[in-house]
Amino acid sequence: MKDVYQVIQKVMLTEKGTRLTEAENKYIFNVNPAANKAEIKQAVEELFKVKVTAVNTMKRMGKGKRERTASAGRTAGLKRAVVTLAEDSKIDFV
Repeated sequence: MKDVYQVIQKVMLTEKGTRLTEAENKYIFNVNPAANKAEIKQAVEELFKVKVTAVNTMKRMGKGKRERTASAGRTAGLKRAVVTLAEDSKIDFV
């Protein structure tokens, strides 16, 4: 996976993410489920021109959904990355 825009799908701007950013200089991204930590680190450094010190990932299963019929389905799962930046690095989204 070479393209940084395929690796980083979305920036998660939530209350918890904002607290992490202010307190510990960590940012949360939705990433491609096939991306590994090295690709995520390279993509964030290339896209935002910052120094990444650590990458933690987590996978969330999709929720089970059901229509009025007996057939059950599932929403798509996702993968999130919590990226820790160096103390002198910062990302401005505005």
